[in-house]
Amino acid sequence: MPRFDYPCPDCRTANSLHDPDCAFDGTPWPEIERAYVDVLAPLAARPRSRSELQEAAGAWDRLHRDALGRLINEQRIEETASGRLELRSPAEFREQVSVPSQEPLATIYEKGSVHGAHDNSVFGLIAYYEMVGLTWPETRERVVEWLQESGTWDRGGFEEASPEELVDSKRHVYEQGYGWKEKARAAKAVIDRRL
Repeated sequence: MPRFDYPCPDCRTANSLHDPDCAFDGTPWPEIERAYVDVLAPLAARPRSRSELQEAAGAWDRLHRDALGRLINEQRIEETASGRLELRSPAEFREQVSVPSQEPLATIYEKGSVHGAHDNSVFGLIAYYEMVGLTWPETRERVVEWLQESGTWDRGGFEEASPEELVDSKRHVYEQGYGWKEKARAAKAVIDRRL
């Protein structure tokens, strides 16, 4: 099961050290967690419209609105065609996030990596899977599969003897919780030029 933290809905920190321009800097951490609980608890019982969710949550403010937005953006909650909000099961969530759909990761995932982009591509994917809450074994499995299925490993240019060895050498990216956007953008730029 993926772990789930309650990050700040604005700057995504998981502690009281917010970014300088964060809208919720100074907000007590229990209030941030409470906003998430107020959103998640009613949806755990059943899907609801936005107005039903707001009513069930009681007090509804910007913190609640942004927590809901973060959960939708991170694909933990789905808005159905009928406009109802539905909490994804852990299995649905893992399946949904296993294929990155946002740029620049979508290009990396779909096209595979090329010489000059390998390190940033692998870094970006590992950091992305860590960010969405997959465990290290799940992350390792998905990145190894991607290396093989995308043709990245067949293109060569790696010092490591196997895809598994390569991914294992990047475990520090997962453990340190590095961001993925900068590395993924750099990798996408190289891939777009070469493929």
